[in-house]
Amino acid sequence: MNAPSAASTTPHVATHPPAHLAARGYAFGVLGVLIFALTMPMTRLAVGDAAAPQLPPAFVTAGRAALAGLLSLAFLFITGGARLRWPPKRLLPALAVSAAGTVVGFPLGLAMALREVPAMHASVVTGIIPLGTAVVAALVLRQRASAGFWACAAAGCALVVLFAYLSGGGRWVAADAWLALAVASTAFGYVAGARVSMHLSAQATICWVLVLSLPLTLPAMLFTWPAAPASAAAWGGFAYVTLFSMWLGFFAWYRGLAEGGVLRVSQVQLAQPFLALLAAVPILGERLEPLTVGFALAVVAVVFIGKRMPIPPSTPSTTPSALPRP
Repeated sequence: MNAPSAASTTPHVATHPPAHLAARGYAFGVLGVLIFALTMPMTRLAVGDAAAPQLPPAFVTAGRAALAGLLSLAFLFITGGARLRWPPKRLLPALAVSAAGTVVGFPLGLAMALREVPAMHASVVTGIIPLGTAVVAALVLRQRASAGFWACAAAGCALVVLFAYLSGGGRWVAADAWLALAVASTAFGYVAGARVSMHLSAQATICWVLVLSLPLTLPAMLFTWPAAPASAAAWGGFAYVTLFSMWLGFFAWYRGLAEGGVLRVSQVQLAQPFLALLAAVPILGERLEPLTVGFALAVVAVVFIGKRMPIPPSTPSTTPSALPRP
């Protein structure tokens, strides 16, 4: 398959995109969130819990990235006409930040935490990722939004935090520190990846993030290979987070961020923890409480309202062509 031209693979990006482009970006963002929603229960399947451990968290972190990196290498060869088309050097710092956040920080924090807390707890705590992403985007990309947009973002995150507090019996647990690492890593990783997606296609962005991480992730996977046998369900969870959570989901997610705008599309992820909660019922057998349903409906409503809030046109300094080069 011949590689498409740069003009056809690099999405048109603007912080205030046309309506049709914003709608398409939002749709890709929703698809990415639906894929990512299964990451929590599938990771819990892969690592097990303290009473019945399965695959080591370090192996799950390195292995999912290494195998997805090998898939990415094959993808880049095929789409590049049997040769690698290396990204410009000016994009390497942003690719490194994206790798640190999405390849190392988030998977490791999540896997470590899920050994100690249920998937439902982790899903809710990491629900503050959209606010973190929006804050980092505002600082790094110098984007601005209306007061109503920020109010919706803050309200949605407040709902998530309140739910975590109530469902945790009025306290935080030690594993929440790992989850905090996952949240911060993801926010910076998403924004860095979105910046690269302004210049490369979404597929090329995540593929290069993973390929450039191979010198670290491949040896780490071999070094942490599990010595004890694990269940078929654990390997199935590992396969999902490798193929979908670490690779294909980012095809949709980075394209959504690039086309629809980081500030707006990132808010779709407010619904992700509650989709993960729903998935945990059939996958892990966790019980869905009425409190969860009520908070899920409230957060989805806030996301819908936030989607309709205006994002003022960007100043010239925030257009893609004028962004600081990564």
